[in-house]
Amino acid sequence: MIEAFMIPASSPQLALHDQGWADKVFARVPPRVLDRIEQVLILALWLVLLRRVLTSGNGYAPLALISESVIVLFVLIRRPTQAISMRLGDWLLAMVATAAPLMVQPVADGWPMVAPYAVGVVLAGNLVQAGAKLSLRRSFGIAPANRGVKSDGLYRFVRHPMYAGYLFVHIGIFALMPSAMNLVIYALGWWAQILRLLAEEALLGRDEAYAAYMGKVRWRLVPGVF
Repeated sequence: MIEAFMIPASSPQLALHDQGWADKVFARVPPRVLDRIEQVLILALWLVLLRRVLTSGNGYAPLALISESVIVLFVLIRRPTQAISMRLGDWLLAMVATAAPLMVQPVADGWPMVAPYAVGVVLAGNLVQAGAKLSLRRSFGIAPANRGVKSDGLYRFVRHPMYAGYLFVHIGIFALMPSAMNLVIYALGWWAQILRLLAEEALLGRDEAYAAYMGKVRWRLVPGVF
């Protein structure tokens, strides 16, 4: 899930200067329409996940709903914006990164010896991502957009605390529901997440204010690692 970024507020759209033909066609869709489409899609995927969890025999399956339910809530109440990326690639990466965790498949309990630790990792990850969301409040979305800038709270320690929270949640959920399918789902989601994060920072680093923020806060997700 995307966070708020330092983008010049005067920019009506992002990265229009280097769009290809697909981006130009995509850019004809009004941002508010894209907002509604992504809200409907995320809500639909969440409802399918809810059904899978309710019919699952894994007692830990409801933990997969905590983070994803908060995401749906914030997507629905977020502040609309016109300063949003109209690059098709940005939207595809963002949607893959967001949709993948909603497609996780509850399976029978896998590794009972690590279950207590995995639950702790999930709860810790949810506290981190919830703290980041409280800092953002309604400055929240999926595709890159200017919904306001936050540099306080957890944003003083890493540049993407919400993503960091998701990372720990997904590691814990996978440990509670290990399967080849879930490994593929999370690997695909984080492949898109990392590419999106790097692309965002490459673009936003052109802004002096955000460049200064990156100089002040060195780490992206995990201090001392990345």
